[in-house]
Amino acid sequence: MSAVQVHKLGIEGAFEFTPPVYKDDRGLFSSPYQEAAFTEATGRPLFPVKDISHNLSARGVLRGIHYTATPPGRAKYVYCPYGRVQDFLIDLRVGSPTFGQWEATEIGDDCRALYIPVGVGHAFLSLADDSMVVYVMSEGYVPENEHAVSPLDPELGLPLPAELTAARSQRDLSAPTLAEAREQGLLPTYEACREVEAQLWP
Repeated sequence: MSAVQVHKLGIEGAFEFTPPVYKDDRGLFSSPYQEAAFTEATGRPLFPVKDISHNLSARGVLRGIHYTATPPGRAKYVYCPYGRVQDFLIDLRVGSPTFGQWEATEIGDDCRALYIPVGVGHAFLSLADDSMVVYVMSEGYVPENEHAVSPLDPELGLPLPAELTAARSQRDLSAPTLAEAREQGLLPTYEACREVEAQLWP
């Protein structure tokens, strides 16, 4: 079996994993998460899983930038088994060496997966109808802990189509800019995120 390709992303602590994909006339088979590759890259196995969720999005739908208040924080492992999305990771951790930076990765039936550390924001633009994104998470969903930053914030400069008019949730439409979220004390600190991650692997 071919080895998983591992790429360390520009955001501190984030990784991309590309497993082999086996295709034939029946379809395909792949393993988006393989513990040996993850442990070799990060020095530890995947966090204890508390929640697995997925969504479907029509072409052109934009979701995010979403993140969880820290504490409690949530680490995520994300992949797209069907369709295709332009995925964005944005470092929202105040004090992080890569604070305010983003990384764009197109994911789809190549089964590429992303490890998203606690405090790093996530967004994606669906590039095909019925694109499915699967989330494996270290904590369950608690609505009052979930926050958003505007993906259209010019300070961030995400490479989104200028003519974007896709359906977005009300929460995403009213999300503050990065500067506004920081001013309002809504962003997690790098130190708090690292403390939460240390507790995930006692």
